[in-house]
Amino acid sequence: MAIAHVHGIDLYYELHGPETGEVLVLSNGIMMSTASWAYQTAELHKHMRVLLYDCRGMWQSEHPAGPYSMEQHADDLAALLEHLQIPAAHIGGISYGSEISMVFALRYPHLTRSLIVMDGVSEVDALLHGQTYPWLMAAEQEDAEWLLRTSYHLNFAKPYIEANQAFIEGSAARYAQIDMKAFVELMKAFYKLEITGELSRIQAPTLVVVGEDDLIKGRRFAEVIASRIAGSEYVVVPGSGHALCLEKPAILNTLLIGFIAKHTKP
Repeated sequence: MAIAHVHGIDLYYELHGPETGEVLVLSNGIMMSTASWAYQTAELHKHMRVLLYDCRGMWQSEHPAGPYSMEQHADDLAALLEHLQIPAAHIGGISYGSEISMVFALRYPHLTRSLIVMDGVSEVDALLHGQTYPWLMAAEQEDAEWLLRTSYHLNFAKPYIEANQAFIEGSAARYAQIDMKAFVELMKAFYKLEITGELSRIQAPTLVVVGEDDLIKGRRFAEVIASRIAGSEYVVVPGSGHALCLEKPAILNTLLIGFIAKHTKP
């Protein structure tokens, strides 16, 4: 178990792949852990160095008292890279992790070789707030079953739900392991996100990926991000819901490998 002590807290991290490879950071979605990237790690480690970690408040990292913020998460990641003596990296994430990644690219452009935004948003509109507020309520009541029942139908596309009932039902036990107090702080940090007006400052090569059937952070958000970051690439993945890394791993892996290869210096 690898731990880095940064900014007064312990962050859990994993490194996969060749020590001399290009480093790709993958930041988790709000209900994810490093284990959620299993389909990516299994393939990507053959091509690059993959850095996974739990941000503060998540799973195996420390869960200090709040409040949290995306800026704080970005600062933690910068300190983790410094701890690992990584001078710069390709910065990617999904959902909550993609929002950390965009804030990181804004705060630390010199550490950002490229930016990969998967199913992310640059602001929280009224609909998104309404869709996710029951998660906050469930966490405040420390009710894992409620958290699952108010989220899975938004996180996965209909075909995935139909084909993976056992996995979804089994998620109740995993959700019961979530630190609900820390989850509340993560949600509150998410609700403070408002960076649409700053996106034009991002100069790093950027890939924006979204699931075609993402009901929660869908194309209306992805199109805004892609349009505001000059020269960005925009890909819609057919048949995928919000949990792109689980639903369409082969397509996502191909996109990531190709994008990193394109932006790797000889």
